[in-house]
Amino acid sequence: MQASATRPGFTALFTPKLLTVLREGYGLGALKADIVAGLTVAIIALPLSMAIAIASGVPPERGLYTAIVGGFLVSALGGSRFQIGGPAGAFIVLVFATVQAHGIDGLILATFLSGFILLAIGFLRLGTFIKYVPYPVTVGFTSGIAVIILTSQLKDFFGLTLTGAEPGPFIPKLQALAEAAPTVNAAALLLALGSVAVIVGLRRWRPHWPGFLIAVVAATLVAWALGLPVETIGSRFGGIPQMLPAPHLPELSTEKIMAVLPAAFSFALLGGIESLLSAVVADSMTGRRHRSNSELVAQGAANIGSALFGGFCVTGTIARTAANVRAGARGPVSGMLHSLFLLAFMLVAAPLARFIPLAALAAILAVVAWNMAEKHQFAALLRSSWGDAVVLLVTFLLVVFRDLTEGILVGFGLGALLFLHRMSEAVRVEHGVSSLTDQPDSGEGPYSAANATDDDVVVYRIAGAFFFGAAAAVGAALDRIGGQPKACVIDIGSVSFLDSTAAATIEGFVRKARQQGTNVYLAGASQPVRKLLRTHGMRPPALRFYSRLDDAITAARRDAAN
Repeated sequence: MQASATRPGFTALFTPKLLTVLREGYGLGALKADIVAGLTVAIIALPLSMAIAIASGVPPERGLYTAIVGGFLVSALGGSRFQIGGPAGAFIVLVFATVQAHGIDGLILATFLSGFILLAIGFLRLGTFIKYVPYPVTVGFTSGIAVIILTSQLKDFFGLTLTGAEPGPFIPKLQALAEAAPTVNAAALLLALGSVAVIVGLRRWRPHWPGFLIAVVAATLVAWALGLPVETIGSRFGGIPQMLPAPHLPELSTEKIMAVLPAAFSFALLGGIESLLSAVVADSMTGRRHRSNSELVAQGAANIGSALFGGFCVTGTIARTAANVRAGARGPVSGMLHSLFLLAFMLVAAPLARFIPLAALAAILAVVAWNMAEKHQFAALLRSSWGDAVVLLVTFLLVVFRDLTEGILVGFGLGALLFLHRMSEAVRVEHGVSSLTDQPDSGEGPYSAANATDDDVVVYRIAGAFFFGAAAAVGAALDRIGGQPKACVIDIGSVSFLDSTAAATIEGFVRKARQQGTNVYLAGASQPVRKLLRTHGMRPPALRFYSRLDDAITAARRDAAN
């Protein structure tokens, strides 16, 4: 009864924050604040969504579809008050690889399937486990993605002309770009550098101004007025449509589903991590708390909705979410309005988008990549410990040179092994008379070896997490008991956790001790631990249980004397 009272129910876990905000009372003042915040974020998202789409190997309008449909559903259904959903730079690598392997139809199907995977993760309440991704893994894959985004923009940044298709892998891409170095377009390079200067300058001196949009508009006006020979959205894609397409299901076939399923799982994994990280950032800025599983359910619905309208993967976006908070948002309505403002921009200004130079969009993503690269955290982790440095570097190098999913999984595995190693080293086995009443003022502690004066009764204390990683070390320590004492007392009152491997280790020690004529007494075992040991055959008289250590020592000495 007590457990059910403290454990949150379905409603508490999955009620969208939009309903929570409306129940609290949503007035005209809050609506005005959300309109300003939504417009601010939409101005940021407009050029960024198109830039991410182009870098991902899809037409720019796909990025707008993703931000409009996916962003609206994330805010309407999500577990965070301030989350802004849309296309994210973190997905560029995965989306580009999926398009290369399966085409745009395969990308949309993978996005559609990833939505159902995220729904399952959310409804199964597995969102809390995503937080266990080690920090070095997060920094490693974020920095790796930043490097890949930056290299993917070099072609348009410098206006290079390649002899063939741009390679996907990192090293061949750099080789192809180096071979095309003589084809640098000076006009494109100057536009890109100028755009970077505008963005960086406004961020420093006018941080509240929409630097991305101003840079794109300025570059577009300069390129059009001077007739610069640079590639634009119109020359490469023919412009963007002025309306959303009609929703339709992606092509569903068993063969196609099995082909894109690995990409779908990658989208879901990265989307879950990225969205919850973004929600945590919003919490830290506002003092609020998000509902992680509700957020994942919303991300799932958003990915399904995005795919139905021809968009690709949606996730919570840290930079736009932070901008939403700084702009004074009061709740999810600002995110919903951001999507509606984007739709209005597309309906009104779509014909003008064809004049946007690709060099300006490349400049935007270059700045995004520079900000994504967690340089200070990267350097700090390299200095912190050898284990964290190894996890960081392995994740980073695998993401850059191999594959994003492989980098995350291998980094997580190494991080888990490192954690188990550290936990096993934290387990202590101490030998000595353990009753505080025996040595009240020794100053050495109850487990000092100097207190072990009774040859007939030996006392050991195990402290820490006694699990499979530490079982071998603990077993070896117990096996080193000198002589043949008549009784052995094992105090596990300071054991924070004991698993079946540890129980089997105790069982093996007890069996060996009994063969040598030594009785074993266990002190401080909780009821769950006693139940586990009994499952492994540890029952009196083979093993005798006592709640208090003094009682176990008294019984051991009494039996040894008889």
